[in-house]
Amino acid sequence: MIRRRDPAVAPAAGGSGDRVVNRRAFIGTVAGTLLAAPLAAEAQPAGKVYRIGLLEFSAPDGARQALWNAFRQRMRELGYVEGQNLTFEVRWAQDDDDRLSKLAADLVGLKMDLIVTAATVSALAAKRATSTIPIVMATGADPVAVGLVANLRQPGGNVTGMTTINSELAAKRLELIRIVVPRASRIAILWDETGSAFRFALDSTEAEAKRVGFAIQPVPVRAPAEIEAAFATVVRGRAGALSIAPSPMFFSHRKRLAELALRHRLPTIVGLREYAEAGGLVSYGADNSDMFRGAAIYVDRILKGAKPADLPMEQPTKFELVINLKTAKALGLTIPPSLLQRADQVIE
Repeated sequence: MIRRRDPAVAPAAGGSGDRVVNRRAFIGTVAGTLLAAPLAAEAQPAGKVYRIGLLEFSAPDGARQALWNAFRQRMRELGYVEGQNLTFEVRWAQDDDDRLSKLAADLVGLKMDLIVTAATVSALAAKRATSTIPIVMATGADPVAVGLVANLRQPGGNVTGMTTINSELAAKRLELIRIVVPRASRIAILWDETGSAFRFALDSTEAEAKRVGFAIQPVPVRAPAEIEAAFATVVRGRAGALSIAPSPMFFSHRKRLAELALRHRLPTIVGLREYAEAGGLVSYGADNSDMFRGAAIYVDRILKGAKPADLPMEQPTKFELVINLKTAKALGLTIPPSLLQRADQVIE
């Protein structure tokens, strides 16, 4: 039996033998100004057909498609009907940086009214391609640090939207490692070395880990072909747990990461539920479906005349804890009942 909070957009859990149980959610308290917008659809200007580019670094697997479906559904709720007053130009970079830049330039050349991006690297590619077409981030971290916006309250350019700040989540994830793997004193951090945006995820986790007394083993990866060797490095370093820093490349290979972690008996903690659903041990992070729906509200506001420069960026208000109990049992770990009761989803 499978029960989920939002079955319309949630991707399927791991194997056919998995049983998923939803529990009480972790709810963030960051106030939002745009996410409280009314749900009722509003009429759009007669005769106007908006052209929206969707730029995604990853490959179009089921989990990524589900997130974009959440965005499309929210656009429909706001009164935009594809083929009537809206068309989408969808571009998937298949985890290829060079392809991503070309696709961003392609969308600019097609004179989109607006471009929606997923992941910081996609927003950076779009920003390099245009300084005039509005860009809305559906997901992405540290936009100030990478130079996408001047500040979160008043972005000041053509980029706005949804963002997570990894440093604010690093402490919570490390706390979960303490609870789940109490004997771990050394943590390996698998991180994507292909772009500066990913370095910030490493830095925030590393700084917080040192603060609370963990020894750290950063392990860089530049391509999927290096993932298996990276795990061998982690094992040689005798890490007691593994933290996987957010990266579109890692997302595309999350099942392989989970399999390698289980093979090497490494408890893992990651930021997105899809990792735990693929076989990872624990995930804690923002509800990405909620963020994609939030991006639709930004699109609506901009199409109605708002300037990206003046729209404050939003941080998530909804966070999820997912525990793969099946993986915990395979690793010989006992998850405290109190933590299971706090989880949004338990996979058994």
